[in-house]
Amino acid sequence: MNTSLVFIFLEVLAIATLKDNLINEQIKCKEMMVIGPNGEQLGIKTKQDALTLAGYAGFDLVLMNENGNPPVCKIMDYNKFKYEKKKKTKEAQKKQRETQVETKEYRLSVNIDIHDFNTRVVNAKKSLEKGNKVKASIRFKGRQIAHPELAHDVLDRFYEKVSDVADMEAKPKIEGKTMFMLLTPKK
Repeated sequence: MNTSLVFIFLEVLAIATLKDNLINEQIKCKEMMVIGPNGEQLGIKTKQDALTLAGYAGFDLVLMNENGNPPVCKIMDYNKFKYEKKKKTKEAQKKQRETQVETKEYRLSVNIDIHDFNTRVVNAKKSLEKGNKVKASIRFKGRQIAHPELAHDVLDRFYEKVSDVADMEAKPKIEGKTMFMLLTPKK
């Protein structure tokens, strides 16, 4: 019973290490190019010699490129390497989120009430100040499409209210039963 649990644990450990670099005894190569902790090339060594060198240095032997001829291993502090790799990944994701601009859509109508209109203006200003783009749209209902100038007037009023924080990227245009315009934050 216990041997099967140990076997399952070893399988899980093997699957978990497949995602990361192989270290120390997990490396299956017989010979490898070894790079020292300071980046110097130590030459081609057997697995046992490389493990001995890593042990004397107080570091781990990490397989960096198993597809190389011969495979390349480096002597380093593996936990520090994983920590820095994770930190770089988080930083890259953070920068990606910062550069990614969202488009917020605010729906208006031809006969929108003043209070509803002002609420949407305030929310649009907040979005623009955060750096998001704003799409103001009016969906025509029934015969309203016969009077697009009414929708154009509402969108013009909307732009006038947010013009202190926004530039017009796309002028009002009609697509199907919808008229919309795009606004971007001022630089």
